[in-house]
Amino acid sequence: MNKILLSFLAVILIIEEWLWDLLTAFGRSLFHWLNLEQFEQWLRQTKPTMALVAFSIPLLIVAPINIVAFKLIANGLILQGILTEVLAKLLGTLLVARVFALTKPQLLTFVFLMIIYTT
Repeated sequence: MNKILLSFLAVILIIEEWLWDLLTAFGRSLFHWLNLEQFEQWLRQTKPTMALVAFSIPLLIVAPINIVAFKLIANGLILQGILTEVLAKLLGTLLVARVFALTKPQLLTFVFLMIIYTT
């Protein structure tokens, strides 16, 4: 059972890595379409602590969606729960990838993020 779970998680990680560049480009287009260039410029110039806060916001946005997916699965709505979780994963990756692309220099001033990023 552990091997199956670890294999499943590895596949999800590989898919997320593969989607990272695609979702970063989509995020760039989406931000442009929503006319958020001023927000992007502000985000690029923000201080490291504010960049860390901005980087954590997508996680807070996606957390309730994850909870809904878990409740759906717990109530026997397996397919709906899985689809909701996939939506949450895509949305989270899109937002995290875009914010990371904009704030990478500031975020990498934090030692713990530098260690995670380089390993």
